[in-house]
Amino acid sequence: MTQQVPSTEPELAGVRNFRDVGGLPTVDGRRVRQGVLFRSGHLAHATDQDATFLDTLGLHTIFDFRNAADQKLEGPDVELTGVRNVNLPLSDPADGAEFWKMVRDGDIEQLREILDDGKAANRMIESYRTIIKERTAEHSRVLHSLAEDSVPALMHCAAGKDRAGLSIAVTLLALGVEREAILADYLESNAKHRRYKVQRNNSYTPEVIELLSPLFDARAEYLTAAFETIDETWGGVDTYLEQALGVTPEVRERLRERLLD
Repeated sequence: MTQQVPSTEPELAGVRNFRDVGGLPTVDGRRVRQGVLFRSGHLAHATDQDATFLDTLGLHTIFDFRNAADQKLEGPDVELTGVRNVNLPLSDPADGAEFWKMVRDGDIEQLREILDDGKAANRMIESYRTIIKERTAEHSRVLHSLAEDSVPALMHCAAGKDRAGLSIAVTLLALGVEREAILADYLESNAKHRRYKVQRNNSYTPEVIELLSPLFDARAEYLTAAFETIDETWGGVDTYLEQALGVTPEVRERLRERLLD
């Protein structure tokens, strides 16, 4: 098993799923540098103490992958000193709006209809595949920005699991991080203190929790589907990076210089 660096993450009161991805190993024996690449859930509910801590990270750029509907629901990120905020929505607010309204407001019969019998997990798998295939411009922009001047950087979406998880995974692939290590980091989003607090108007019963869980779990099959999509569509990471994202070997080398020990 891949050896992980012991966690020194802070306990943030209003920010879920925060962590430094530093320490993850590459296939050629290097490691991601500590203090240059962070991931989290949204920063809209960050407390003053949270913001003070985040200010100490010396962040250059925050990449926010939420769409307009997410921002309306949760609010804008807190303002941090001297940080460039880049909003790159990785999902269309109109796409699935009715679905997510039902997740938050629907009764048990509606939830069974849209989530039961593997429908919820299948939706997540398809979402991961779609983002990899259709959001190449956004992922290209992230990698080129990191190679140029955007570190230290924090990537987040709403929960810090799916859209941010994929963007972190793409970045780590470009750095040559072992896939097993990328998956292990992704699965850390399942820890109880990290999980997104879904806002739901109706009560939670054991059945509701079970129906919703595939949407809010980090499951190996989801990220594996993204990796498979890269391999099936482009034949591998190198071609994906170069043809789909325009990330040349020279850009990858600059990324490695900035982000690896």
